[in-house]
Amino acid sequence: MIIEFEEQLLELIDARIEAASDDELFAGGYLRGHISLSAAACEEEGVNDIEQFKARIQHSLDVARSELTPADRTIVNDLWLELVNNV
Repeated sequence: MIIEFEEQLLELIDARIEAASDDELFAGGYLRGHISLSAAACEEEGVNDIEQFKARIQHSLDVARSELTPADRTIVNDLWLELVNNV
């Protein structure tokens, strides 16, 4: 279940590539890493709940806040919310 949801999220990111701005490409690549790492952790721990998976991704993004400028955080957060609301 987690793997299928991960694939849907990544497909949505990939579908945006042709028309994406540089900022959107950055945000997509950045999110891909957090999504994939969170999916791997869920799989390793036997977590199958999508809401836990989403929460883990959000937590991962929150922990990494200092890696990004405020503007980049906004771009990443906006894309994350868009993805979650479209899956």
